[in-house]
Amino acid sequence: MPTKTSSTTDPQASDPIDRDYYLRKPKPLPSDPAIRSLAQAVLRDGYVVIPNAFTEAEALEAKAEIDRLHGHRPRIGRDSFDGFKTNRIFALLNKTRVFDKFCLIPQVHALNNFFLDDDYLIYIMETITINPGEKAQVLHHDDSVIRLPRPRPPVTAATMIVLDDYTEMNGATRIIPGSHLWGSDRLGEESEAKSVVCPRGSVIYFLGTTWHSGGANRSDKPRHAATIQYCQPYIRPLENLMLAVDPRKALSGEIPKKIVDMMGYRSAIPFVGYADGLNPKKATNRLIRWLQGPVDYNPPTFAKEAGEKENRILSKL
Repeated sequence: MPTKTSSTTDPQASDPIDRDYYLRKPKPLPSDPAIRSLAQAVLRDGYVVIPNAFTEAEALEAKAEIDRLHGHRPRIGRDSFDGFKTNRIFALLNKTRVFDKFCLIPQVHALNNFFLDDDYLIYIMETITINPGEKAQVLHHDDSVIRLPRPRPPVTAATMIVLDDYTEMNGATRIIPGSHLWGSDRLGEESEAKSVVCPRGSVIYFLGTTWHSGGANRSDKPRHAATIQYCQPYIRPLENLMLAVDPRKALSGEIPKKIVDMMGYRSAIPFVGYADGLNPKKATNRLIRWLQGPVDYNPPTFAKEAGEKENRILSKL
């Protein structure tokens, strides 16, 4: 139970302050030795490579699905950051179930549990195919939209799902080790960037404060990968998955519940993300029903919907 203190017997006094909620202690390192080693590498370097995170068959299945979704004329990037010789597929959760498994890698979630708060969300999810002749992407860090002074704890964390062997020639992700510790006055330099060479089946996990970019593809073959990024529950995700994905797929059980929660269909402690006093799943069911009829210009003052109740703590809706 939370530690609460009160120094009054006034029957109309406020509830005691939840000291554990406000005076939060630093998280201890993970107890599992393998996960602790990964977390220590991220603390030191800003990133870590998780080997053998998925199988050769799963990688080949994902590449075939990327080719199927691309079709005969895959769309290229909209600007130099996206890459004029790079193909990307957004809103994967609405288009295929093949990539769901990459959202559920245990080591990734163990690291997220250490570096992010409970109820973290998917920040963005996309495939990235860097084609021959593409130049190196500009160096950046993913949570640069957060205008808080550095160094600071990350508000996002990212994974690169390595579907082709990453080499220095084919556009492997480049990272500047230790750059997550830099202040706001230091920018990444090309000479500092290191290609993260690793085999297919690896996952590169890095913090949103770590400087990195896609590499130049000087080979004669495309480099396939996917990125799944996560963010704190109080940050607006880069991709609005509650609009990008048909909600019926989320509510029917077609998409795994853990992923649905990370899409924003669960309110965060204590109440971030609620809708009209309802949890997001209930509110979405109501929205679907609304859209099947005329606009209700006199909705009830106090909403009530049947369905799953979030009861982990009393303040969750």
